[in-house]
This record gives sequence, structure tokens and C-alpha cells, in this order.
Amino acid sequence: MTQRLTLYDTTLRDGQQTQGVQFSAAEKTEIARMLDSLGVDYIEGGWPGANPTDSDFFAAAPATRATMTAFGMTKRAGRSADNDDVLAAVLDAGTPAVCLVGKAHDYHVREALGIALGENLDNIAASVAHVVAQGREAIFDAEHFFDGWQSNPDHALACLRAALDAGARWVVLCDTNGGTLPDRVGAITAQVIAAGVPGERLGIHTHDDTGNAVACTLAAVQAGARQVQGTLNGLGERCGNASLTTLIPTLLLKEPFRSSLTTGVSPQALADLTRISRRIDDILNRVPVRSAPYVGASAFAHKAGLHASAILKAPETYEHIDPAAVGNERVIPMSNQAGQSNLRARLTEAGIEVAPGDPALARILTTVKAREDQGYAYDSAQASFELLARAELGALPAFFEVERYRVTVERRLNAIGRRISVSEAVVVVRIKGERVMSVSESVDEDGNDRGPVNALWRALAKDLGPWQSSIDDMALTDFRVRIIGAGTDAVTRVTIDSADGRGAAWSTVGVSPNIVDASFEALVEAIRWKLIRDGAA
Repeated sequence: MTQRLTLYDTTLRDGQQTQGVQFSAAEKTEIARMLDSLGVDYIEGGWPGANPTDSDFFAAAPATRATMTAFGMTKRAGRSADNDDVLAAVLDAGTPAVCLVGKAHDYHVREALGIALGENLDNIAASVAHVVAQGREAIFDAEHFFDGWQSNPDHALACLRAALDAGARWVVLCDTNGGTLPDRVGAITAQVIAAGVPGERLGIHTHDDTGNAVACTLAAVQAGARQVQGTLNGLGERCGNASLTTLIPTLLLKEPFRSSLTTGVSPQALADLTRISRRIDDILNRVPVRSAPYVGASAFAHKAGLHASAILKAPETYEHIDPAAVGNERVIPMSNQAGQSNLRARLTEAGIEVAPGDPALARILTTVKAREDQGYAYDSAQASFELLARAELGALPAFFEVERYRVTVERRLNAIGRRISVSEAVVVVRIKGERVMSVSESVDEDGNDRGPVNALWRALAKDLGPWQSSIDDMALTDFRVRIIGAGTDAVTRVTIDSADGRGAAWSTVGVSPNIVDASFEALVEAIRWKLIRDGAA
């Protein structure tokens, strides 16, 4: 018999505590809609009244199937629940559910709050009862619970009972400092359930300060907790929260969870996970973690020739799941260590069938090795490798031909007398015999110069005629430069990561003694690969 596991997302609240992360209200709305399409049960939108962005979000929160939840804290000591303006602001958000955080560690109660343990229990009970009296679903986050349990288990447990007795639907065990290890989380969760707290009303909230947030969450679930709290891509304060991007596929695809638990995430929604993960990074202007489980660009990369040979015959030999189940794809990297097994497997993944022993295989390998001697690195630029192979096979569509380009950087005064740099690029291409010239500056909406490479990208992607619609959703997500060699023989290698609105991600490489020329080569290849992948004709 399967049991229902509830997924509670706190990307918009706890995830926003990540250093360098600040969502706008519009971005919060977009993320909320993505979370809803994924199938989570609760979306914690933020703390109303704590900052203008959260208040603006709740004022126009999108309609969702998931239960929209406002976060706040239990009432302050010395005042009643109905006379606490901080609690009132949380309730004024009008959400169907409210999550209140309260102290469960006796040390924090005495030292941080400066009150007696009995008063802390009264504050928890009164706050939860007030929420319930307003017709809202109440959730209680027991802050520092695991530290509190090890210090004073009687008080920690009494905090949970005070909330449950006052009408809380869920009580959540929080490892707020992220220092508790999985075996202890599992054991303490089991003890809490044995003490009379029903597992179907118990949640788990972990942080990744020891790198064990996901493992701790799974331990709590195995012990009987039936609500899981986390964030997309593991966003969160310090080292982050438990990553739902890792937890969700693990719970759906791995035993013992797959056969004993159900969630609101369908197989179709799971297949959108990689796109959602990368969209979050795009919103935050962050480089996606290539090694991220399930959704990373390297999560299903097979470099060793032995692995690639086996993968070609039976994918399950070196893949724990089908990459397509989470919307990702297999990658067979190419490098000067590659053999024909890697090469054929990579070509097959690109939809290019070449028979074993075909002389083209040897030609491609020779070209790869020669170009890597020149400074190219196809191990981390799969799209450029695919273009190289297609060229050797005579299967590379022309699309467009670059006739010439020019980029200039000018230092000048702006309208308010501030000295700024302005990069301008001119790109001339031929498309089906027609000559097209595009000009673009790299100045953003704030008047800041984004540099010559940005100007080149804007000009190149400005007017590609019949191919324009295929690249309109394309964006550059990362730009990496490395100097290869030394002295007068040194060359510059530029690797560019790109992505599109459907969640596809790819990398291209350019090499030249001139950094701008190397960048332009990688830009052109990024567009050509996108056109091929989209089936442009």
C-alpha cells in the first residue's frame, strides 16, 4: 500500500536567503507557476511585511493548484496573538495556509527570546490557534529542532504537541544549522513518531552545511515523515537547503520510495525538471552546476571509451536512470583520449549514424586530435564537436556565411558627463545569396557597456532572416577564457555556454591568438548548432 508524500517548496522564501539572490515580484510569479506545473503541494511565497517584494508578490499572487503559503513567526512575548502586528501582516496576505516558525531549542528560548520554556509553549499554541481561528491551515516549523532534541527532548517534543493540540496540520522538524547527520535525523524522527506525533502530520526541513541535506531528508522520510521541504537547485542560506531538484526524482524513481510513496509530480512533469532547473539559474544569472545530480549538463556524460562502448550497446550499464525521465540527455564527450566507440556513441546521440569501420571515423578522430593540439577542447564543447563531425561527413548545412565583422570600443562622456565605454559591432553575413549587415551596441538599459563580445552577439543574432525565429529564445549563459601556451605562441580559448527557452543547453569553443576572434568563432558555432538541433531548413 502506498502513502502520499507531500512536497513543500520554499524557493521563494528560504531560497531567497541565498547570498546574491534577490527575486523580483515578477520573477517570483514566474517561479510559482513553474512550481505549480511541476506538481508540488505547497508554495511558500515569502514573508509578508518583511520586505516590499514579498508584500507585492502576495498582493497579486498567481492562482495555483498548489496551496499558496505565507511565512512568519509565532507571536512575540508580552502581547496577544490578535495584537501582534508582525503576525497580522502574515495573515493579511490572505493565503489559505500559514507557516509559523518557533523556537524548539531550550537554549534559544532562554538566551535569544529571554523567556521561560512554559511561555514559549504558550506562544506557539496561541499563535497556531489564532491562525486556525482565521480559517487558515496552520503549519509549524520547529526551528533548531534536532539541536533542541539533543539538549532537552521533553521541551522539543512539547513544542510539537503544543502546535498540534492548537490545530496545526503539520509540524516540521527543522535542522536549522544543518549540522545533524542522516543517522541522527532518521533516529530522532522515528523517536518523535514513537512518542505519539503521527508521521502523516510530520515534516522535515534540512540544510546542506555538511553536504547531507538530501540524505537527511530521505532518512526522515524512511523513518515516517510525510512532508518534505526544500528548494529548487538547493538554493538557501549558507550552503543551501535540501534540493528538491534531487529529491523529487530520487523519491519517484528509486527504491524503497518509488513503490511505497506517491507525490503530485507526474512522469510528464518530471520530464520538465531539467528545463525548470536551468530556467531558475537563468533568472538568477547563475551558471548551472554541471555536476548537479539528474539535471546537470554532466549528469549523464560518459568520457571513458569503455563506458561509451557499453552505453552504445545497453545504456543501463552506466546510467542509473534514463536521462529523458528528467528531461536531460546523454553526453559522450570527445577528447584526444577518445576512441571509435566514444565517437560512434556521440554521433549516434546526435542523430548521425556511421557504420563501424567507416573511414570517416578515423578522419574525425584525426581532426579532433589535431585541433586539440592547437588549443581546442571538445570535452567541454560538445556542440562544436558535433559541427566538426558533420563537416567531415559532408552533413553540415550552410545556413549563413560570415563575410566580415568589425568591433570597436569607444571611451566617451555620456549625457550626464560620466565617462563610459561603448562597444559597437558590425556583422555582415550572406543568407541564401543575400547580403545582410547588422549593427549593434552593447549598452544595457542602465547605460552600462556589456563589452565587445556582447556587441558581437547582439549584431550576429539581430537579423538572420529565415533563421531568426529559431534563435529568438537563445541566450548566452556563460563565457570562459583560458590562455593556452606562453609568449608569442600563446592562443586564447573561449568556451561559451548557451541555452534556449525549452531547457536545451550546449557549449561551443573558439581558439585564436585574438580573444575577440575566438569569441566570435564560438558564437557562430552556438547559433549553427541551435539551427541544426531545431531542424531549421
